[in-house]
Order: sequence, then C-alpha cells, then structure tokens
Amino acid sequence: MDESRIETVAVHGGERRPGPDGAVVFPIYQSTVYSVPPGTAYHDLSYIRLNSTPSQAYLHDKLAALEGAEAALATASGMAAITTALHSVLRTGDHLLVGNCLYGGTHDFLTEHAADFGWDVTFIDPQRPETWAARPNTRAILVESIANPLMRVGKLREVAEFARRNGLVSLIDNTFATPVNFRPAEIGFDLVLHSATKYLNGHSDIVAGAITGRAEHVERARTTANHFGGSLDPHAGFLLARGLKTLALRVGAQNASASALAEFLAARPEIREVNYPGLASHPDHAHAAELFSGFGGMLSVRLAGGEAAARALIDALEIPYDAPSLGGVESLITRPAATSHAGMSREAREALGITDDLVRISVGIEHTEDLIADFTRALSRI
Repeated sequence: MDESRIETVAVHGGERRPGPDGAVVFPIYQSTVYSVPPGTAYHDLSYIRLNSTPSQAYLHDKLAALEGAEAALATASGMAAITTALHSVLRTGDHLLVGNCLYGGTHDFLTEHAADFGWDVTFIDPQRPETWAARPNTRAILVESIANPLMRVGKLREVAEFARRNGLVSLIDNTFATPVNFRPAEIGFDLVLHSATKYLNGHSDIVAGAITGRAEHVERARTTANHFGGSLDPHAGFLLARGLKTLALRVGAQNASASALAEFLAARPEIREVNYPGLASHPDHAHAAELFSGFGGMLSVRLAGGEAAARALIDALEIPYDAPSLGGVESLITRPAATSHAGMSREAREALGITDDLVRISVGIEHTEDLIADFTRALSRI
C-alpha cells in the first residue's frame, strides 16, 4: 500500500485481509471488556478508555495509512485531539509557539486555560519565519495547514525545519487541507491533528478527532488520552472508518467546486474580497501551490455591502445550510464572528481580519454549476 495513490489507500489502508470471519467491512466491537492474557501491561489491556480495542486498533491503522504516519489515535472530538496532544508534550513552565490565526476553540483553550497549566504561549505570524524565536523552555510549535477562517497558508516547510533545529515538537492541525491535499508528516511534522468531525468523516453525523504522527509522540498522546478519558465510541469509530473510504472522492469534488466558486465570486462586484489559496491573487498562493496537491473546499468572502449584505446573502441562498462546522457532503455557510470565533473579543477578531462581514463557505459535493447558479441568484437580491 505504500506506493498506492490516495484513492486506493483511503479504501484499503489499514484493512484486515481477511477480515474477522471473512467480513469485507470491519465489524463494530461494542464490548468494553476483554479477556486479559497473563502479564499484560495496563495500557495494553483491551479496553475502550485505553484506546486499545479491536475497533480502535483498526481505525488507528486506517488513519495512520492516510496521513503516511507511523501511528494514529482517534479521540472523542477535534478539541480532544488538540488538548490531548498539547498536554502530552507540555509541562508546567513550558513555552508554546502558536500560529496567530486559529480555529476559535483552539484559540479560546489557549487564551483561557494555558495559564492554568503553567504554559506560556506566544502567538506568531506563520508567514514570517524571521520573527520566530525559541526560548530555552520552548517545547512545541502549533500551526494550521490552512488557517480558519481566512484560509492563510503559513510557511509550513519552514515551521517543520525550525522545530527540528530547535528541538521542538511540531504540531499541525490539518483539518482543512486533509491528507488528500497535504500530508504534513512527509515534510517533517511530528504530530498531525484533525477534527475528524469534518472532512475525514464527511457526513455531518459524528464528532471525532485524530492524532497521527511519529510513534513515540502518538504513544505519549495515547497515554495522556487514557488518563483524560477522551476515547471514541465504537459506533462513531465505525462511521468514521466508513467515511474515510470516500474521502479522496469527496475532497476531489470539493476542491474543484470551491476553486470554481472562488473564481466566480472574485469577479462579482458584490464581493469585496475572496480568501482561497487556489486563487493567484491569494497572498500565499505560490508556496501553497508547492505544498498542496489541491486547495480544499473552504473559502471565505467579505461583502462590499458590509455585515447587512453578509446576512442577506446567507438568507437568500437556497443550497447551503446556514450552519457552523464544515467538511460534509452538503454545503454550509456561516459568519465566523457569530459562530466559530464568537468566543474571541471583537478587537482580537478584527485584528486578524475576522470582521462581521466575513462569510465562510464550506463547499459540499453538489454540482458546481448548481452552486454557482444559487450564488448568482442570491447576490442579485442583496
């Protein structure tokens, strides 16, 4: 499987051949308790909270295969993946470097709770390597592959190299790019994180997270997760594994539609700004094109008519749901200032460019021309 293309890996990576009792689809092991062979170490017991049941081991193998990583761990949510990974590498008195434009939940966790754990956090501009500085107590650096919600792409290769030079653990949230478009382990990132709720599952019906990367770091994260208890339910894990099999097909379609929609919106007078790394006008397009095989299904726009026009656009559209989250087969639209980044102060949001007129669009797998026709109608009404 090592040399197979991503479409094949998504279907067959991590599969058991033959499966239990000859099953082609790996079954759900709902049991919480398993017989214990003599001499089994505690963290090797087959137990759901210890992330070691047959269902969990199967899912972990699929996740690792997709990211081209040594190991993987599924968690109960994307935030569980973020917090577990950080707790596994940071101790009291440690310093963390983190990208300055983040998913709102990650930002709120760090700004509201890092001090409780004795962590010192410095926000950095991922586009400016010359401004990054490690201290003697710096232990890790965290960035996003495509930053939420402005779709900025940092100097990711330089982030991984900076971490190696300074002996830091490098972490990256790869939710927006997905392993279809970018596999951070291949350029040297130690831990790759996902809200598997989004693209990996792809059907807006479970909450899950994933940590993949170097085996030693993932094992430390698993021990941390075992203690914190953020394990994934077996049935949710089954649905996630099923969703992974169509990931490449879904993301390929979403890449194509998002690119076409971004080009269309960039030419409309009602739109002041389009944020999509696939556009040649995007400030990070050149290095994003070197890193990624596709630019994802997410874009954001600012309306020329301000917040009122943003609200009117959302109300006038018929295909996208007015809802937060992203990455599903259905298109979604939302104002980050009111949803994903509502926990930030207005001043902090606006300093990053997350204004009240910013609209984020998660492109689904509807036909591209139908989406463009819907936006054409909606824009003509505002």
